[in-house]
Amino acid sequence: MLLRLLTCLILLALPLSVHAESLRYKVEGVEGELLDNVNAWLGAPPESPEERLNFVVSAEARVEQSLQALGYYRPDIDTAIDRGRDPWRMTIVVTPGEPVRIRDVRVLVAGDAASDDAFSDMISRPLLLYGNVFHHGEYEAFKRGLQALGQRRGYFDGRLLLSQVKVDPVGGTADVLIEYDSGLRYRFGQLNYNPEQLEHEQLLALQPFAAGDHYSAPLLQRFQSDLQRTGFFSSVVVGPQLAARHDGVVPIELEFFPAKRQSIDLGVGYSTDTEGRVSVTWRTPRINRFGHSQESRIQYSPVNPSGRTIYSIPLTHPLNDTLQLSARLEENEFGDIDSQQAEVGIRREVKGENWLYSYALRGLNESWDVGDFDADSDYLLPGVTFSHKYRQGPLVNPLAGFSQFYSLEGASESLGSDVDLVRAYANYVFVAALAEDHRLVLRSELGAVSIADKDRDQLAPSLNFFAGGSQSIRGYSYQSLGNEVDVEQDDGTTKTFVVGGARLLTASVEYQYSINETWRAAVFADAGDAFDEGEFDANYGVGFGVHYMTPVGAIKLELANPVGDDNPAWRFHINIGAEF
Repeated sequence: MLLRLLTCLILLALPLSVHAESLRYKVEGVEGELLDNVNAWLGAPPESPEERLNFVVSAEARVEQSLQALGYYRPDIDTAIDRGRDPWRMTIVVTPGEPVRIRDVRVLVAGDAASDDAFSDMISRPLLLYGNVFHHGEYEAFKRGLQALGQRRGYFDGRLLLSQVKVDPVGGTADVLIEYDSGLRYRFGQLNYNPEQLEHEQLLALQPFAAGDHYSAPLLQRFQSDLQRTGFFSSVVVGPQLAARHDGVVPIELEFFPAKRQSIDLGVGYSTDTEGRVSVTWRTPRINRFGHSQESRIQYSPVNPSGRTIYSIPLTHPLNDTLQLSARLEENEFGDIDSQQAEVGIRREVKGENWLYSYALRGLNESWDVGDFDADSDYLLPGVTFSHKYRQGPLVNPLAGFSQFYSLEGASESLGSDVDLVRAYANYVFVAALAEDHRLVLRSELGAVSIADKDRDQLAPSLNFFAGGSQSIRGYSYQSLGNEVDVEQDDGTTKTFVVGGARLLTASVEYQYSINETWRAAVFADAGDAFDEGEFDANYGVGFGVHYMTPVGAIKLELANPVGDDNPAWRFHINIGAEF
């Protein structure tokens, strides 16, 4: 029974195998785009004898049409068929000849678009120019582009009146004539939306055009993008109401889809600086119609447990001008100092055309201990920050770029602080592409605190400077470099503590080579110190590593050696993130 079933299955399959391919063909004499187009026009080999006959009869005509589409109107086509083989073998030999070239191009634009520079620029592009090979695909693309440009710029009544090509195969020339009537250019009209979903002043701040301005699709897309970036909505649909256009005006419809009222994110991470960390973040992207929002985060790591909440209020612009009210509790290990910080603050952040500015006032209480010595200080710190980032290429892995950050803050006893001080800090990262797959990264940190000698011991660790770690001088542990003091213990012994410095100077040079899209090798040298004035003592670290590229930045695995130490030992560093 089984044998009979197998036999039937084989017999059923035979016709399929016989007729799977009744003819095979190959094309000779052309290559590249011409060959690809010929094969596309010919299509798949025929499967049945009936299809084979149709293929053979129409093959030359198809080849000729495929060549004409690319401007070759005078080809020689020879075919040969070997019918003695199964399947048949067909050879098509093509001599394309000289192509037809453009002799004359006339693009006539009527209506308001006749004085529109965007149309003038498009017509002058080298797509349909004198002497070019006439390409039907480019011709059709130009017509589509002309109509698409009209739609993007508000010529909603625009239409092609005439589009023709006169080809002289003998003379090898083509004359192109296109007539386009744009009609009038429409202007932005009324915005139609649900006012309960967004405050009118905020909408106006985001709107990159005014009623009565000429319609522009790019401006509308920018408007949609900025509305989406606010985080107020899960999605935003913005578009012209073409059916309602009249008297040269087109109304704009906005449809908002609310975002989730609340979201909770869980995060895990690891670096050799802060060790393992776990975080929980609670966000309310839109508390009310005025665009208020909040973000609260609790993070635990053995080195740096913390909790923070930020309440944001849009001011003159939902994206570029916000007021932030914040509160923070944090523990840190600075060198050999255990520190506890409690902070409240108010901050205004303004995004300019190229720079990000902030103006802040924060109240800081910090307590710390150095051995058996305990300290506690209060500060009221007004300050400003300035930052600018320029990138070429991907956000997390730029091909080139430059980042700079500056901060300045101070405290005064007359304003409620325990000491008078001025603190300045600057950070720089420079990325340069040396050649393909080769990159140079330079980093530097500068810092200084001006404080009276009598108050030096009252300067909180978070306001001091420390060096060392994966983002500073590699080869040294996190924040392990700074001034050292000898402290007498209760048992009468003396212990040396790293307490930081009032000055900071570090620099790094790193060469990176991209092995492939996923892996990168690096060698580097770091140097610098955290010190008090006149006590600079440079520390050096050199090493190498590999970086694994991810969508959130590189996972950096690096080995570094503290050059100059009496007993130098290699230190392993892990860090995740972008260059800046």
